[in-house]
Order: sequence, then C-alpha cells, then structure tokens
Amino acid sequence: MAQRTKPVRVVEAARRTEVRLPPLRPFGGGELRPDGDYDGMEFRDLDLRGQDGGGALFMDSAVTGCAVDETRLVRARFVDSVLTELRGVGTDLAEASLRDVEVVDARLGGVQLHGGVLERVVVRGGKIDYLNLRKASLRDVVFDGCVLVEPDFGQASLERVEFRGCVVRGADFTAVRMKDVDLRDAGELDIARGIERLAGAVISPAQLMELAPAFAAQVGVRVAAPGA
Repeated sequence: MAQRTKPVRVVEAARRTEVRLPPLRPFGGGELRPDGDYDGMEFRDLDLRGQDGGGALFMDSAVTGCAVDETRLVRARFVDSVLTELRGVGTDLAEASLRDVEVVDARLGGVQLHGGVLERVVVRGGKIDYLNLRKASLRDVVFDGCVLVEPDFGQASLERVEFRGCVVRGADFTAVRMKDVDLRDAGELDIARGIERLAGAVISPAQLMELAPAFAAQVGVRVAAPGA
C-alpha cells in the first residue's frame, strides 16, 4: 500500500495569540502619565485625546471605546492586552511594542507606528487609514477582516504575517523584508510601491494575474496586443 504523504506547507503560519484577561480594575480617572504603569486596568469609553502616555506599560489591560486623537504613546508597551473600538486620528505609537495583543474594530487614521515591534498581534475588523509601519518589526501578526488604506511598510521586517479576508489598498512595500508572509486570502490587494520586494511572500494565482501589469512594469516589459 502506498504511503500517504503529508502536504507540504508553502508558508509557515503565524502563531496566534489568545489573550485571557484577569478581573480588571477601572482606571481611576485623570490623564495618562508618561512612563505610567497600568497593570490589570480597564479603560472604557474615555476621552484620551491629546494625552501623553509615552513610555507607559499596559499589561493585562483592556482599552475599550476610547478616543485617541493625537494621543502620544511613543515607546509605550502593550502586553497581554485587548484594544477594542479605538477611534481617532494622529495617534502616535512610534517605537511602541505590542506583544500578545488583540486590536478589534479600530477606526483610526494616520497612526504612527514606525520603528515599532509587533509580536503575536491580531488586528481584527475595523478600518485603519495611512498606517505608518516604516522600519517596524512584525512577527506572528494577523490582519483579519480589516481594511488597510495606504499602509506604509517601507523598510519593515515581516515574518509569519498573514492577511486574512482583509482589504489592502495602496500598500507601500518599499525595501521591505519578508519571510513567510501569506497574502493569498486578502479580499483585495493593491500594491502602490515595492512590488519587487514580494520575495518571501505567497500570493494566489488570481492575485498573480491581477498584479501582472505591475510585475511587467517593474521589469520593463511592455504588454501590447499583436498588430498594435
């Protein structure tokens, strides 16, 4: 009897996080503090606009329904936390660290996450416009059912990153480094820059056909019908 062989994975799957929060204490009010320590806290339906929590640590915490317009969270650390229905424009998370974090149904624009570190992160649902991930490090990250408009991955490092049922429009992959990046299940995939940097990614046959003009343009091939 012929021995059945296991199918070979063409891409290593991201290691998904499962955040289990302990009983939480409500945030006592006031404003965020730079280098603050927020362990086991719940921030719910708060106006955090323009506040400064740079360098703060959020561990085993939940941030739900909060306004974060122009909120400064530079070098903040989020560990084993859930961020749900955040809304705002210009949130500054430059060089922030997210580890074992779920981001759910966010409505954000112009988020600065350049130089950040994302490990075991799930971004589920919602819409994020102009997400800046330049020079960021993403490992075991899943974009699931969300809409990303003109995300900037320039010079970022992506390892075991999946795009599941999401829309990606006008992505910038300039000088990106990819390993085990799975784009096959993206509902829409539009790459504005850096298509030549897809080495290390997997796309579907249908996506290959859609991206063929961009690939041809990159290598200098002109496509024309016979007799044209």
